[in-house]
Amino acid sequence: MTHPYPRLRRGAVVVAAAGALLAPAVGVTSAAPGPASVVSATPPPSPDPSGGDDVVELTPAVRQQVDEAVRRVMEQADVPGVSVGIWTPDKGRYVKSFGVADKSTGREMAPGLSMRIGSETKTFTVTGILQLVGQGKIGLDDTIGEYVDGVPNGDEITLRQLAGMRSGLFNYSEDEGFFKAFTADPRKPFTPQQLLDYAFRHPVMFPPGEKFFYSNTNLILLGLVVEKASGQALDDYVQEHILDPAGLDNTLFPTGNEFPTPHAQGYTNQTASGEVEDSADWNPSWAWAAGAMISRLDDLRVWARTVATGVLPDGERMVSAATQKQRLIAAHPDPRRGIRPRHLRRAGMDRPQRLPAGLRVADHLPAVGAGHPGRRAEHRH
Repeated sequence: MTHPYPRLRRGAVVVAAAGALLAPAVGVTSAAPGPASVVSATPPPSPDPSGGDDVVELTPAVRQQVDEAVRRVMEQADVPGVSVGIWTPDKGRYVKSFGVADKSTGREMAPGLSMRIGSETKTFTVTGILQLVGQGKIGLDDTIGEYVDGVPNGDEITLRQLAGMRSGLFNYSEDEGFFKAFTADPRKPFTPQQLLDYAFRHPVMFPPGEKFFYSNTNLILLGLVVEKASGQALDDYVQEHILDPAGLDNTLFPTGNEFPTPHAQGYTNQTASGEVEDSADWNPSWAWAAGAMISRLDDLRVWARTVATGVLPDGERMVSAATQKQRLIAAHPDPRRGIRPRHLRRAGMDRPQRLPAGLRVADHLPAVGAGHPGRRAEHRH
């Protein structure tokens, strides 16, 4: 697919939040995209980026390209509703919603709705890891076996490899037993250990560090490391050390199936019957540190910039400069090749999150030169 906003680079923040989809939704059936609603209110201020001369101006022609790209992806992916935000330093802003938030009522999608953000949760979990590294409580090259017992190859797999999706551990959300248990009662809670048990019944797929393989198992383990090193429950840690300092008042790490209103509904055909169901009140504990969180478009805008720079909106550092640099180190074994999105994409230490056909869920392009569970399905946020 042609990139919908050509060469939109320095200092630009791009956020897309597909509502009417729960994180595990795949192959969602929906009506054709409906009319778009535009919000013109001025968004909250953010730190001025350096540079910006090569940011494409959001002219009417460029806005039309974005409109067409979003509608095309919605049609291809059967997405009922989506909100998109693009903010540039001085070349305009684009905030627009398409389609519906509730298929049963026809309620239109809107940028201010809460939605489950799925795998964007990984960036919060890994931020916790990096903060604890900066405090000297853990090290990226510590092995996971130092913190969690019973992990296959636990005396070899490092926290860095878990965050970079290079552990070789099986993805629990692709286990058939997990799929059956989840779809039999999608409102029941899962514990982190239950999720790991589904993964550890499978042999390791390759030696640690050998290659990239996307696995939610990695983030469950990192969530447990945050809890052990900090002495706090993961949701409490994220709230106190990340959400509150960043001013993300409309973002939360739920402990059950709570879902603040107003919110977009969710639909999926990944059900026991194979029929499409409203999944908005399903329990996201199945994804926990890998995908349980909830947010809104404006909060994702702030977070995209914060997670990419390591700097909070007030100018204080969320993660030390030295530790933040580790987030941007390429997972590719040959460092001369630099950051390779195909290896980092959707990992906890990556820059972008992507929708089908390449739309990014949350992406800050700094001025520095720098599904459903199971069945190999990709998450759509």
